[in-house]
Amino acid sequence: MDEVIVGVDLGGTQMRVGLFTRDLHLLERLAEPTLAHEGQDSVISRLLDLIERAIPTGGETSILGIGVSAPGPINPRTGTILSPPNLPGWRRVALRQIVEDRLGFTTYLGNDANVAALAEATRGAAHGYKYVVYLTVSTGIGSGIIDDGHLLIGSSGLGAEAGHTILVVDGRVSTLEKEAAGPAIAAKAVAHIEAGEPTAIRDLVNGDLSQVTAKTVGQAAAEGDSLARDLIRRAGSMVGLGIVSLMHLFNPQIIVVGGGVTKTGDLLFEPMREAVRQYTIDPAYCDNVPIVPAALGDNVALIGAAALVATQGGTRL
Repeated sequence: MDEVIVGVDLGGTQMRVGLFTRDLHLLERLAEPTLAHEGQDSVISRLLDLIERAIPTGGETSILGIGVSAPGPINPRTGTILSPPNLPGWRRVALRQIVEDRLGFTTYLGNDANVAALAEATRGAAHGYKYVVYLTVSTGIGSGIIDDGHLLIGSSGLGAEAGHTILVVDGRVSTLEKEAAGPAIAAKAVAHIEAGEPTAIRDLVNGDLSQVTAKTVGQAAAEGDSLARDLIRRAGSMVGLGIVSLMHLFNPQIIVVGGGVTKTGDLLFEPMREAVRQYTIDPAYCDNVPIVPAALGDNVALIGAAALVATQGGTRL
């Protein structure tokens, strides 16, 4: 009898369901828009229908379990989605119980950034490592931490939020996310343009500064624009400072960094690595600890959801 795992990625824009082998090879994938504006009941109903369509019928296949990746905050211990900002109206939704009641299979629920760490450790850039820090630098900065093969989530599942690490910048209290995520890069670009600084960024949006994004800045940086390159380097240095704190706290074997902002490549990674070399209190913390791009791309949360089942909720990597 074939054994398969069902991985579910519930995002604010798209919901996806994948069938995986026990060792997390993707067999089949279905997707449709989340349509979050239609409200909680509609989204859940269509999500359950999508999962049912993906599950093979007949007696030749055994379902090992269902793993669900969803936007935080989440309590994986109770299987509850608390109040995700990109799923308006959702508050304390017992999604794990809802899925189990409807479909009858053991179900795990995880924060999307946490399960991405699990995916990279089981199938991606951190495969073979048991002490892993994962960061995603995108619209926000999310993270996941694996210690001795266990996914760290804290007492009620709210831990490992490295993006909200406190920084003091120019005398004001800020966070890593507020300084280095995509919207921060875009906002700083707009501020420089409004101050009169010459840059190709303005031309890329035809003068409409409301259209400036981190992707725009990254494009200008790739074309050699001085301001854009400085902004990406600054973001890399800020992420590097965050990594220094994580190295001191968790002493990982590898750091994996994913998310849309990392598409700028070495322009982001080199100042990140330099900050680590400069500010760790002893080289022992960073020597032989690679800082590498994520490997799994857009499927990372879907693979991570399936990995929840394969690792029994991230407890047996």
